[in-house]
Amino acid sequence: MASPDKRVIIEFVKVGAYVKVSAIDPITRVEVSIVGDPSMSQSILERTAVQKLNYVLNKRKKTD
Repeated sequence: MASPDKRVIIEFVKVGAYVKVSAIDPITRVEVSIVGDPSMSQSILERTAVQKLNYVLNKRKKTD
């Protein structure tokens, strides 16, 4: 189910003492979220969310 289109929508929301990062695959509309320390770099948080999204997409592909 992992789409050949490599675009991902990323959203950062600061909530109190942490930041919620959501990654959304625009083709399958699968969304995952992580929670991280706002002092971490944006690129690390984004990369972690995208890795989680890829994990979920690959897991769904194996069960289909």
